[in-house]
Amino acid sequence: MSEKHSNNSTFRVPLLPDLKHHDLRHAIDEEKVIASHSSTKDTVSFISTCINGLNAIAGVGILSVPYALASGGWISLAFLLAFASTAYYTALLMGRCMDKDSNIRTYPDIGELAFGKTGRLIVSLLMYTELYLVSTGFLILEGDNLNNLFPIGEIQMGGSTIGGKQFFVILVALIILPTVWLDNLSLLSYVSASGVFASAIIILSITWTGAFDGVGFHQKGTLVHWGGIPTAVSLYAFCYCAHPVFPTLYSSMRKKHQFSNVLLVCFLLTTAGYASMAIIGYLMFGPDVESQVTLNLPLDKVSSKIAIYTTLVNPICKFALMATPITNALKDLLPRTYKNRVTSILVSTVLVISTTIVALAVPFFGDLMSLVGAFLSVTASIMLPCLCYLKISGTYRKFGFETVVIGAIVVAAVAMGVSGTYTSVYEIVHHL
Repeated sequence: MSEKHSNNSTFRVPLLPDLKHHDLRHAIDEEKVIASHSSTKDTVSFISTCINGLNAIAGVGILSVPYALASGGWISLAFLLAFASTAYYTALLMGRCMDKDSNIRTYPDIGELAFGKTGRLIVSLLMYTELYLVSTGFLILEGDNLNNLFPIGEIQMGGSTIGGKQFFVILVALIILPTVWLDNLSLLSYVSASGVFASAIIILSITWTGAFDGVGFHQKGTLVHWGGIPTAVSLYAFCYCAHPVFPTLYSSMRKKHQFSNVLLVCFLLTTAGYASMAIIGYLMFGPDVESQVTLNLPLDKVSSKIAIYTTLVNPICKFALMATPITNALKDLLPRTYKNRVTSILVSTVLVISTTIVALAVPFFGDLMSLVGAFLSVTASIMLPCLCYLKISGTYRKFGFETVVIGAIVVAAVAMGVSGTYTSVYEIVHHL
């Protein structure tokens, strides 16, 4: 395929209804909702792009990093840093791929440039699956934290007995349902784009709880727990699954040569936040830390309530933004005669119902996010950028240092993906 496409480029005819710029603005959270994007003109400044990048990377993964550290021990922090460095490098590779063709605007475009329609299909499926599972994780997160705040035990509903956690999952789904019917999600986009600020509030609140509200930092932890390394690495991977957003950030920049600096700022700040939260949570609760550190917090402290309520508000707003690309894709597959307001509401409702059923059937936040990290994030954030770059650049034809490095990254990613996916699925099945 030539580096420059003609006006008949298949980029304009997506194999699957693709995440358009408008959808990306409202969609991806790892993980991962970007606050805003530019128009087709390059008008976004360095600072604005950094803020958008931070909002894309910062997300609910902040709640699970203490559990990840407890799973793998102190030595697993090295894996966090290694994964962050690798994710930064693969994001740079995506930028180099985009330099090859001015028509590229999204991640599926990169997949198509490298491997044709098959590449577009694979990338699109990974992105939609990730959005679906993270949306499901939001419901589990809400159910866990609300049940922790308001333990109500079992209740009778429709002749059946359900637990408090299940009740709250259903309640939150009913609250969320009207938001997925909205045509204009611009208001919610501003609320959900506060991921970086929400993460900062959570870190500061939990630190305050440990320092001044009687919990302390007395746990010593263990150096290494080899059996928990796959889980730890998978959860760290989930924290860095914002790669589908990076092509949009790159396209929007006024000065594209600064893209590497934007990535450096974003990865340094978010990694510092993730590492800080992991260390603080592990020192506070040790091996007893929950898959969501907010579940360990004392409920009678103001600082704890601030952290928990911040945790609860964001996912409710983000759910609709993440569901929109999926519902748009499903609606685009329908015959034109069925594309109307009623059908749109029906598709959105079915999506919410399906995620609720999955959340009730697999109510394990840590295990589900570990599965997302191992199977989807490792693939989309590490393997595919490397493979696409090798194919697009032609580097695979040469046996140089870069080829060896990328090959080693791909091999390591396969090992992480297989081991992490196996561990996550095993834990989910074991808990059922």
